[in-house]
Amino acid sequence: MSTTTQQPTQTTQQAPSESEFSIRPGGLLIYLLIGMFFGIILVKSEVLSWFRIQEMFRFESFHMYGIIGSAIAVAAASIQIIKRFDVKTFGGEPISINPKVWGEGYRYWIGGILFGLGWALLGACPGPMFALIGAGYPIILVALFSALLGTWAYSYLRPKLPH
Repeated sequence: MSTTTQQPTQTTQQAPSESEFSIRPGGLLIYLLIGMFFGIILVKSEVLSWFRIQEMFRFESFHMYGIIGSAIAVAAASIQIIKRFDVKTFGGEPISINPKVWGEGYRYWIGGILFGLGWALLGACPGPMFALIGAGYPIILVALFSALLGTWAYSYLRPKLPH
């Protein structure tokens, strides 16, 4: 009598092929309009203000902490709604949220510290860079170029980095 043990198979995610993407007429226009609306909200709420960001990092104002805290609350509620009501995408596919592996927390700490240092030095995180460019701050093009260069460097070095 022999016993065999099965090794768990490792599944890899593959990027969708071009045939799996279907863009409806006007689909990109909707995303452009939503992005513009979001950019206006960022500008009007002063989230893009270098002075507001510096106030936050100096613990002088609650403004940014209130906005970030409300964004976390909205995100947490949205994830619960997605999970409880089995919300599907516009294409009808189920939305799956993969669990985080917390055993290797040092990666998150290093990434968070680098992100925070860049945010504090620049006065803007990567997301609103396009809104800042749209608001008439062309110097942010330097930051955008640097972010793209850093992204390229990471993709080049990724096979050599511990994951």
